[in-house]
Amino acid sequence: MVATAARARRQAFGEGFALFAECLLTGAWFALAALPVVTVPAALAAASRHLRAYTAGEPASWGVFWADFRAAWRGGRPAGLATTGAALLLLLNLAVLAQEGVPGRAGFALATFAVADLALTVLLRAAADWEPGSRWRDLSAAAVEHTRTDAGGTGLLLGGVAVLAAAAWALWLLAVPMAGCLVGAAVAVRRRRLDREADAGE
Repeated sequence: MVATAARARRQAFGEGFALFAECLLTGAWFALAALPVVTVPAALAAASRHLRAYTAGEPASWGVFWADFRAAWRGGRPAGLATTGAALLLLLNLAVLAQEGVPGRAGFALATFAVADLALTVLLRAAADWEPGSRWRDLSAAAVEHTRTDAGGTGLLLGGVAVLAAAAWALWLLAVPMAGCLVGAAVAVRRRRLDREADAGE
């Protein structure tokens, strides 16, 4: 009995470490695909689908990732442009708030970061649900609803985004592996939501 429990713990540790390593690798793939910035939603979608396939024991390779990325980009150009526009607006807002003499700039800066955190959380939820042929408008609408109704999952993703921002602030290279872990968190939140919905439907 003790030996069996020890083997189970070793197996669980090995599987958990393998998943962590896959998240790090996915972060590197995501970073490459997201370099043009406008491709961030498509890169997130491909990364999420890769980790979903990996955890389900389905084929998960660079070739499959690239095929998913191209499919997500073909149908996600408007989402990419909207994300890029929002990022530029955020940077412009922060540049203004960085100037001396702006009244209430600390509060406005905090509000800006909070809105950016929430927006990225919604994007992560939408990307985690992406399938070939999905419409980003529908994915975004569903993600907003899930963000509102799944407070626990939303809190996890908000915290994950904050950790990613802090890690990147400390050392920008950490953003690459942390991005993969954040995508893994989005996939886990999605899986938890689907399990809860399945239990509620029984």
